[in-house]
Amino acid sequence: MIYIKENSRTYFSFDGFKLFINVMQREVCQTSLFFFEKPSSLFTISFIYAIIMSRGDIMTDIGARIYSLRTNAGLTSAQLAQALGVTEKTVSDWERGIAEPSAQNIFSLYGIFGQKLFSDGGNITGDKSNRPCMESIKEIYKIGRGPSSSHTIGPERACKRLKELYPNANRYKITLFGSLAKTGKGHGTDVVITETLKPADVDIVFDNATQTPHPNTMRITAFEGENVLGENEVRSIGGGDIVFDNERAAEKKTVYQHRSFSDISNYCKSRNISLWEYANERESGLRKYLGTVWRQMTQSVERGIHDEGILPGGLGVHKKAKQLFEAQHIDESPKSRENRLICAYAFAVSEQNASAQTIVTAPTCGAAGVLPAVLYYEQRKNDLSEEKILRALATAGIIGNIIKTNASISGAECGCQAEIGSACAMAAAALGELFELSIDKIEYAAEIALEHHLGLTCDPVCGLVQIPCIERNAVAAIRAKDAVNLASLLWDTRKISFDNIVKTMAETGKDLLPSYRETSEGGLAKTYRGNSE
Repeated sequence: MIYIKENSRTYFSFDGFKLFINVMQREVCQTSLFFFEKPSSLFTISFIYAIIMSRGDIMTDIGARIYSLRTNAGLTSAQLAQALGVTEKTVSDWERGIAEPSAQNIFSLYGIFGQKLFSDGGNITGDKSNRPCMESIKEIYKIGRGPSSSHTIGPERACKRLKELYPNANRYKITLFGSLAKTGKGHGTDVVITETLKPADVDIVFDNATQTPHPNTMRITAFEGENVLGENEVRSIGGGDIVFDNERAAEKKTVYQHRSFSDISNYCKSRNISLWEYANERESGLRKYLGTVWRQMTQSVERGIHDEGILPGGLGVHKKAKQLFEAQHIDESPKSRENRLICAYAFAVSEQNASAQTIVTAPTCGAAGVLPAVLYYEQRKNDLSEEKILRALATAGIIGNIIKTNASISGAECGCQAEIGSACAMAAAALGELFELSIDKIEYAAEIALEHHLGLTCDPVCGLVQIPCIERNAVAAIRAKDAVNLASLLWDTRKISFDNIVKTMAETGKDLLPSYRETSEGGLAKTYRGNSE
């Protein structure tokens, strides 16, 4: 039924949908679509679908919403494609805004996610600058055990919760499925589970055959003697986040109203503030948290440069940070010394990560060595105060947050460009802040750093975060220095914005074959496997 009101707005009301159209202009000027209940009429969806798909900006927002729902549910694009009966490229095209889902697909997406496709009361428009868009920087910097946020930090959190749920348990049986089963040994998932659940006995089963809806699934049975206390299924959905049984992924609180660098830059310039001031303005208690982050980063560097031996996992990789740190020679140039020390610090953190020690994600476990390496070096070289370091961390956090919000920081999603590339961009921005460069120069430094990691694959040998991961941290740290030096000289000649390169990275990542996205089935992982334990 159609109602035409005197204010020239027409309301179509069909089975839980409301669509308003400006009749005076005879076109769809602004569209709001709500799911109040599960739609029962595919015709209804088709009718509204024909209207909203005539708007390119609406189509782009649908893609962003599908991406958000999928990642929050912990699904890969391949898994969503399989559930819908379409190709992975089709899902990728929807999320990139270059193709639109059919009316039937929209109906199916609602059934899969059990959520509205658009936010309550939200307009389906391309302009999102006035909506809260980015999470806290604290979601970028997480303190936990390496070598993987999904394979160690997530399971560690799950085990700590198990101990709270079953305080009398003295034995656990834990079955790992999917990626946890395939690369769990290499990532040390079994080690972190056993250590966290001590003194209880733990029986761990690696099930490579059973298919589960989520690739990082754990099935847990808790015992007291022979009595079963309870059973749980846990999904490690990335970034250290976990979901128990039929819980939904927790909605993260957004604290930043901007999601693009251009919007943040314009805002900062209008108020004559820096990026770190913008972060502190938006987040209460951020400085204290970053102080904890920096202390942990420092500890990781200092433990690593004095550590020796062979990394666990069976590849026989020697720890090299101490060797690099002590390998000075009489005719070493200042530049060579700088590179050697930065590499030593990056190796130190990365080797701590590979040894399942406590590190800080920056933005991930596998890329945790880049940012602390350059900051630790600069602080000691120039006797910088902790305050300056914390400002640099806040600036780097903004860059990482933009990448995470608009693209991905996950190797499983977009390859190693999303991890090491993002870390290099963060480090370049942090250096720019330390050197008191302008916002435009900081942007260019971050753009250069990310641009020249485009296409980098995630191909860890034997699923271990060692080859090529550790060296990549060192190389990226040196690249960050080069990027900020180049940006300080050529910033006014650039053609590519940081926002543009983030979008490009996302599209490149989705075009990568699954074998190059943290499956250990392509690249170096395929051509050289070594001797795994």
